[in-house]
Amino acid sequence: MIYVTASDREEAMALARSLVEERLVACANVMDGVTSVYWWEGKVCEGPEAVLICKTRAELVESVIARVRERHSYACPCVVALPIEAGNPAYLDWIKTETGG
Repeated sequence: MIYVTASDREEAMALARSLVEERLVACANVMDGVTSVYWWEGKVCEGPEAVLICKTRAELVESVIARVRERHSYACPCVVALPIEAGNPAYLDWIKTETGG
């Protein structure tokens, strides 16, 4: 699973569509209305963001990170991979199938 933050819903949707269309991820959930508090350039900042949660195979993580970095508006986007340790076998097989695995 890959967790990504975006500047707003529109950017998150554009990223989600491109990642799914390119078969880098099987599914991307977009959640907007998130407020982030973070350090940036020496000060604490706060602002609205949207979150993507993407499901993919471990072999595609680096490609997903590269694609998000290419298309993202941030100089340093949050793109982190979290391992899926267990799940519905049929769903995990679906992820593999939809990402060409």
